[in-house]
Amino acid sequence: MMRTGARNIQQISAAAIVLAVAAVVAWMSYTREPAAAFLFPRVIAIVFFILACWNFARAAMGLARVGDGMDMVSTTNITTGIAIMAIYVFWLAKFLGFYVASSLTFFVLLTIYFQGSHKQLSSWVNRILITALFMAIMYGLFALVLKVQLPRGLFI
Repeated sequence: MMRTGARNIQQISAAAIVLAVAAVVAWMSYTREPAAAFLFPRVIAIVFFILACWNFARAAMGLARVGDGMDMVSTTNITTGIAIMAIYVFWLAKFLGFYVASSLTFFVLLTIYFQGSHKQLSSWVNRILITALFMAIMYGLFALVLKVQLPRGLFI
């Protein structure tokens, strides 16, 4: 069982991080051009910011007492996922292109978090099939339905 002080620090820290992300997203929605293209994201960003302020105030006042805090295993799992996603967002997607980078990142995350054994061929086949299905859905959604131009890189 985690001490109450440590739990409060974790809740306030998490709320502060969410508030910081919300503030940056809201700020970016007002500074990007063309302004008309960012109208809908701006509305979503402002709602996100207001909810983040409310969440932070509740955490700071001690009203958001849910759970027992995070243990070291959970913290390590989350940190690993965030690090992989940061590499994907800030480097890999720009360098390799959206589809290749997304496939690689999804496969790596699936390999890390999938419950199957790393020694059985069937679990690797499952990972490959799940990744292929996920990317087929992503391609269908972005390229065929939404007709969105995605980042191109070294490979498609």
